[in-house]
Amino acid sequence: MRIYIASVFVDDLQKAHDFYVDKLGFVVKDSVKNEHYWWLTVTNPDGGTELLLEPNAHPAAQAYTAALRADGIPATQFLSEDVTAETAALKEKGVE
Repeated sequence: MRIYIASVFVDDLQKAHDFYVDKLGFVVKDSVKNEHYWWLTVTNPDGGTELLLEPNAHPAAQAYTAALRADGIPATQFLSEDVTAETAALKEKGVE
């Protein structure tokens, strides 16, 4: 067994798409839109586990994300072979 999809709640799917793709360098794996819904996953350029960018419209999701932010707890963690270089590259792209 392996992890296939993990999710992170986001306030705005388009902003999340732009951040994860344009700033962090992930690629879109699945993007399925209909009138009221958007299933959007991103992954590493070489594949692997997908990250579902999930709307936090449900009140429980809003409370959960607010509590994590208030306590400084990350919802997701990423791995880098060179944290110093990665940090510099992200700062150049405007990531805080």
